[in-house]
Amino acid sequence: MSPWRSDALLVWLLRGCAALVGAIVVLILLFLVRESMPAFRHVGIGRFFTDASWHPLADGSQGEFNLTPMLVGSLVAMLGAVLLAAPLGVGSAVFCHYYAPRWIARAYRKMIELLAGIPSVVYGFWGLVVLVPLIASWHPHGPSLLAGILLLTIMILPTIALTIDAALANVPREYVSGAAALGMSRWGIIRGVVFPAAKSGVFTGILLGTGRAIGETMAVMMVCGNVVRMPDGIFAPMRTLTANIALEMAYAMGDHRSALFVSGLLLMVLVIALVAMAEMIGKEHIHQES
Repeated sequence: MSPWRSDALLVWLLRGCAALVGAIVVLILLFLVRESMPAFRHVGIGRFFTDASWHPLADGSQGEFNLTPMLVGSLVAMLGAVLLAAPLGVGSAVFCHYYAPRWIARAYRKMIELLAGIPSVVYGFWGLVVLVPLIASWHPHGPSLLAGILLLTIMILPTIALTIDAALANVPREYVSGAAALGMSRWGIIRGVVFPAAKSGVFTGILLGTGRAIGETMAVMMVCGNVVRMPDGIFAPMRTLTANIALEMAYAMGDHRSALFVSGLLLMVLVIALVAMAEMIGKEHIHQES
């Protein structure tokens, strides 16, 4: 087979893989929309945000379907975890590349990779037997929003740290050596040269961690208390949308089941918004470089 035909075959194979991945995403979205339609018809969109509470029944006209407390709980837990994990991830990546001895940086990366491979249920079990009792010693409510934030921080930290570490590694050495030749300090080089050059990768790592925080289920379900209420403090128990789906899907029927698919559709929309944000940041970075 000629090299031209081999390249053409590879191109079409890659196109087919890309089309398959895109088709899977579209099919998942269409499936969620189809399964959510009974709730939209019988309950309506407004009641998911205005009903008094979450007490769903198979007959949508008699139940209560307020998803707002779980949506707020999911967003607050996600934001809290990202606000803690993002600076830690950035700091650890900078430490590995520009401050740590090579053998320490190598061992540190291996440790972060190990954390990234631990199953979420193991994190949840650790949080249940260690983190929750520790918080309970400070405040009566051990299972709480604070426990969820701290556990999610530990879970998304490897994703953020490893992605930013790869972004810093891709910064051309000429940028750093040129800035050093101009007499810039190490921190001046990092702040004025490395971060602008790696901005797209840094934001991508943070958004990937955010996506994992939004979609995490088992670990959060084990430490947050699973009480359907608007979180009024960091020690308040609460329930996320993902935990709500996992807890109730096994016995849900009728409009109750369809309302859980509305929760999944809402999560899908949030993830799509994150991907779109990452795409906009990437295009802006490419435009600035050009």
